[in-house]
Amino acid sequence: MRRVFTSGSFDLFHVGHLNILEKSAALGDELIVGVSTDELIEHYKGMKPIIPFEQRVRIVESIKCVTKVVKQTKLTEIAQLQRENIDVVTIGDDWKGKYLEGLEWMKQQPGKEVVYFPYTPGVSTTKIKTDIINGANEIVAAALRREEFVDKNWEEDKR
Repeated sequence: MRRVFTSGSFDLFHVGHLNILEKSAALGDELIVGVSTDELIEHYKGMKPIIPFEQRVRIVESIKCVTKVVKQTKLTEIAQLQRENIDVVTIGDDWKGKYLEGLEWMKQQPGKEVVYFPYTPGVSTTKIKTDIINGANEIVAAALRREEFVDKNWEEDKR
């Protein structure tokens, strides 16, 4: 039984998240996913996630390739990898060359491995947030136009 672990924020869930989950699941028999707490994200990214922890957990739990979701309070924690009896850790290739205690520990364990995946081109939570900010005026204007149209054309008002 080969157990794979990956983790992340999974804020504003997008196809890049799905890709890493599916690629990770393909490497083993079970996929255990660590979802970072709001506090952990705020600590290492310097900002709170948009989607609260409990909702992000529910989203990740609903993905069919995910076997189990665990709370992540520390980035790639050795104790969590041991507790879950992990054989493979997957992580985005932007972490290559950066020190994470759990990754270094995994690399030293016989029969264990770390696999780095490239990110899905053109897709990221940061890009989504940037697009929303850059398009905010257009988004609000379109929403107001829809509301005005509905207000003037609401079928029940014509009765």
